[in-house]
Amino acid sequence: MTVRADRFAERDQRSVPRMALTRTEAAAALGVGLTTFKEQIQPQLRIVRRGKVRLIPVSELERWLRENAEPVIDDDRLGPAGS
Repeated sequence: MTVRADRFAERDQRSVPRMALTRTEAAAALGVGLTTFKEQIQPQLRIVRRGKVRLIPVSELERWLRENAEPVIDDDRLGPAGS
C-alpha cells in the first residue's frame, strides 16, 4: 500500500462510527479501571468473542448504563443541612 493509500485508509476508518469497543476502551468509556470493568461490569454484558478478542457492543454499554442509573435526589429540595 502506498503512503497516500495508507493515509486515505486511516482517514476513512476514523469517519466510520465504532460499533464495538475492546475491554480497555469500554472501561475507559465508562470511567472505570479494567479490573473493575472485568469483575463488576463485563459479567452483565453480552460480548462478542473471537479467539482471544473480546468486543463489547456500544449498545450493550448504553443498555447497562440505562439499567444501572439511579435517580438523583436534588439536595436543594431537602433544605439546609439535608433537613
